[in-house]
Amino acid sequence: MTSAPKAARTKRTKVTRAARKNNPAGEMALKDHLKELRNRLIIAGIGLTLGAIVGFIIYQPFFSALIDPVHRLSDEGRIVTVSFSAVGQPFDIMLQVALFVGLVISSPIWLYQVWAFVVPGLKKKEKRYALGFIGAAVPLFVLGVVLGWLVLPEAVQFFVGLSPEGTANVISADVYIPFVLRLFLAFGFALVLPVVLVGLNMIGVLPGKQIIKHWRITVFLIALIAALAAPGSDAITMFYLAMPLILLFGVAIVICLVNDKRRAKRAAKAEQDNEEYLTTGPRPLDEL
Repeated sequence: MTSAPKAARTKRTKVTRAARKNNPAGEMALKDHLKELRNRLIIAGIGLTLGAIVGFIIYQPFFSALIDPVHRLSDEGRIVTVSFSAVGQPFDIMLQVALFVGLVISSPIWLYQVWAFVVPGLKKKEKRYALGFIGAAVPLFVLGVVLGWLVLPEAVQFFVGLSPEGTANVISADVYIPFVLRLFLAFGFALVLPVVLVGLNMIGVLPGKQIIKHWRITVFLIALIAALAAPGSDAITMFYLAMPLILLFGVAIVICLVNDKRRAKRAAKAEQDNEEYLTTGPRPLDEL
């Protein structure tokens, strides 16, 4: 009874090994790339949908936490509130919040699908970087969202504090909620960016020297992102937000430079072995 499935598995294994032997670089035709992209998008979409269902379930307490910084300011004597200006707006906001929660929950899935879409075009030995990419990108993305959450009260207090005395802040939900979600995503993707740089370096696309060459622009952009995403009454807030980003970029640059040095050594050794082979011929078996 079990001989047929076993024989089928053995046949598939032999076919797979033969395919890898005939195509070690994992090259794919355009049609295969489009099919691969479709499959990856479907899997990521399913993960996002399942996460969004969880978002709908926890919508009420999560929405209350999002508008809590506004309620704190209203408790201080200011007239500040979040309002809905249309009949269908509550559902629209619910959908946005649920999709955001789904995006965070399903981040291991869609981040892996993004990297796995690149993997088939890489050499076999480079595919092991996928696990390291996911292992670093997912925690950093979640950490970025958490940092955005911690910064949110400061941002709300700063903007509300710009209101002239004697006025009220009636904030529309379709303005406040997208602002908050963009703040969270900005920090999440900002912390993932160094991992992307390391990944591109590992596959030989982005040399470390190229990153160092534009380090001034990188530091300026980090400071600008911190200033825009987390405005505060002084420079201390921006400093605390910019330092983790600069530190991560520094670590990414060091990793890229070390990897470039190791790659250069391997290339030099391979070239030396090739020259020895061309000049002296193959080495005797007793010397190996």
